[in-house]
Amino acid sequence: MTVRVLVAKVGLDGHDRGVNVITRLLRDAGMEVIYTGLFQSPESVARTAVDEDVDAVGLSILSGAHLTLVPLVIDALRALDSNVPVVVGGIIPDDDVAPLREMGVAATFGPGSSLEQIVATLELLATSNQDSAN
Repeated sequence: MTVRVLVAKVGLDGHDRGVNVITRLLRDAGMEVIYTGLFQSPESVARTAVDEDVDAVGLSILSGAHLTLVPLVIDALRALDSNVPVVVGGIIPDDDVAPLREMGVAATFGPGSSLEQIVATLELLATSNQDSAN
């Protein structure tokens, strides 16, 4: 099974160097990556995730707006009856990890997260999501 991941930059965060590296690394690890580009709305991310039938959504946030934007994306996904797992990468203070998890975020990846860790987590989430869909 090829893991399909939607990678998105939500809101006004224009920092894209890290997300460009991650999308290439995920692709090189054998995943199918759909990258929506900069300045996406939560609704457009959710709609694209549903339309592309992805196994996971990865949000890259460096703006500090993760506690505001992530729940909007999760709510938009749920409004479309999607339970696709959401992961968040970027500059996430340690104190914000637990609130993100309580909102429904499956995993967070900060600076120093290894590619192996990210790939293994996405593969596990995709397998778990496929199993729960059947």
